[in-house]
Amino acid sequence: MTRKPRPAPYDGALVVDKPRGRTSHDAVEAVRRILGFRQIGHLGTLDPLATGVLVLLLGRATRFAQFYSGRRKRYECGFRFGFATDTYDADGTPLGPDTNPQLNSDEIERLAAAFTGKFQQTPPAFSAKKIHGRPAHELARKHKPVELKPVEIEVFEFRLLGIEGPLARFSVECAAGTYVRSLAHEMGLQLGCGAHLAEIVRTAVGEFTLDRAVSLDDFARAAQSGQAAQWIVPLGNLLTELPRVSVLPFVERRVRHGSRFQVALSQVQAGRREVSQGAPAQLDSGEWKPARVRVFNQQDQLIAIAEAVVPRTYQPVLVLEAEA
Repeated sequence: MTRKPRPAPYDGALVVDKPRGRTSHDAVEAVRRILGFRQIGHLGTLDPLATGVLVLLLGRATRFAQFYSGRRKRYECGFRFGFATDTYDADGTPLGPDTNPQLNSDEIERLAAAFTGKFQQTPPAFSAKKIHGRPAHELARKHKPVELKPVEIEVFEFRLLGIEGPLARFSVECAAGTYVRSLAHEMGLQLGCGAHLAEIVRTAVGEFTLDRAVSLDDFARAAQSGQAAQWIVPLGNLLTELPRVSVLPFVERRVRHGSRFQVALSQVQAGRREVSQGAPAQLDSGEWKPARVRVFNQQDQLIAIAEAVVPRTYQPVLVLEAEA
């Protein structure tokens, strides 16, 4: 008889402050070693150059990734003007000599404003975008042609923070799928002197902010002392912007089987969102979202996410396995 897999010891979200020089996969593997189980994923990669917010989903929370795909992201970054690189960032090979330009703040602000709103952006050749099933960066490193189609992105804020010689610092809020290093490269083309991304910190992914992130070293120490749970956002505290309903046991059985169920308006509690310092003013990029609710049982356990099909009737779109 096939053994039922053991449940993960933790369910929820962990906000890691990713260090520079390590990939997102490295960070996931580090947390897997620290906690001793493999059911861990992440909400969007960070380049090795980048530091800051990397949201990991643990255990049953890995199934929640679909609901976070539209979350806005915030960054603080530095663009080095004077030369471009093949990767569009400081880890790449320079494509020409350093012209060491004198930057004009009015001109930089004008260019930043021009890159605000919706527009087409071509992903960098050195990226994880797939071409016939292979990451583009694999082809680029072998000097093979990389043809990537532009996609529509949206930049909500692109604000100049200051200039230090050839380095301009910015605050950027953008939709998922935006490449900040492409913004640096494109701005360098506009100025005619070249530019690349010199440094970048992701300060927020939706409601998950840098001030609530933990370093890998600190998390390892917390786990060793039996305090890992203090850093993990439990399932019931995820997607709190969605309304919630509590159902009786006979309705819970229907929900557990993925069947439609009805609720009275009096059962629906409005969602709540506490805006953390540094988080985007709006969680998502603005695309239409179906009417969804979080479904809890009488033990106050989150058991499902459901979608309205007709007024007061809901269809589960994600049903969580019962706690062991």
